[in-house]
Amino acid sequence: MIKNIPISDFLGLKNGMALADVRTPAEFAQGHIPGAFNLPLFSNQQRVQVGTTYKQIGREEAILLGFDLTGSKWSGFIRQALVIAPNKKIGVHCWRGGMRSGAMAWALDLYGFDVYLIEGGYKQYRSWVRGQFAAPYPLWIIGGMTGSGKTKILHQLQTMGEQVIDLENLAQHQGSSFGTMNKLVQPTQEQFENNLADGLKNLDPQRTIWVEDESLNIGKLSIPNPFWYQMRDAILIELKVDLAQRITALVEEYGGLDKDFLIASTERIHKRLGPQQTTRAIAAIRENRMEDFIRLVLVYYDKTYRTALSQRTTNRLFSVDITSPSVASHARQLLTFTATIFEPKAGSSSNEWITD
Repeated sequence: MIKNIPISDFLGLKNGMALADVRTPAEFAQGHIPGAFNLPLFSNQQRVQVGTTYKQIGREEAILLGFDLTGSKWSGFIRQALVIAPNKKIGVHCWRGGMRSGAMAWALDLYGFDVYLIEGGYKQYRSWVRGQFAAPYPLWIIGGMTGSGKTKILHQLQTMGEQVIDLENLAQHQGSSFGTMNKLVQPTQEQFENNLADGLKNLDPQRTIWVEDESLNIGKLSIPNPFWYQMRDAILIELKVDLAQRITALVEEYGGLDKDFLIASTERIHKRLGPQQTTRAIAAIRENRMEDFIRLVLVYYDKTYRTALSQRTTNRLFSVDITSPSVASHARQLLTFTATIFEPKAGSSSNEWITD
């Protein structure tokens, strides 16, 4: 049985369901629905051949070529689908819900699968993704200068049952010139957006969602503008942490990284750091004076943070002094602080707040 289904309904199916993306490996690598499996009807080159035939000769000739190219592959497609969906229930999509997904759905239905054919295909999914960013969310932002432990507190809040969106994890980057940690590989912009939308769809819009303060760009990726604007307008709780404590934390996190990587990352910010500071920072790296290196680059990052903070609305900006060495204590302190300062405005939407 083949059932046409909107992407929003498919994503809402309880217990999930295997999803086969029959686009080419190149299309899949550019961006795909999180959790989908690639079951390509054509190779990258074969898709070009079929597309060229369609444009230069016509639709019928392109269909015949498609069957010529896939004629010996159908039993393999079915066997792969059985591995993906042993219960023989599967979703299928291509780019626009056209011939590729229709052909795969037909073959799987013939074999006895229950097939959910995604209406509008991946193109419609991308429209759904953009819609997720436009929806209102009750965001609270965790701010603080570099080394304040924002990410660790964010993770601790999640452990304690709070709702969290970890943008740096989704972007596979820690947000500075050193943010790849010499090992992280960022997804494409398209996949980053897909992953973010997937994370948002699982959250309760009536409960607080914690997000770490970020610049618009995280490495080579950009936070989608509608979501970024909500972050800029949201309440921000700044973590106030002693400079010495921040340096210690950063030395622990970055001090053991490859020196060539640290030097190259420092050189990328030389215009903003200044020639003298850059020279001194690189010398400190080479001489293994990691505390000196961190202290020097923090001059730039602290200045940048203060500038960004000054652009926020003051009545939505608060601070908490962090002194305990325990991350769990920090998280509890943050929750206690916010609970005593904010309460929902009666009759308002979930992301409108007033002070006590």
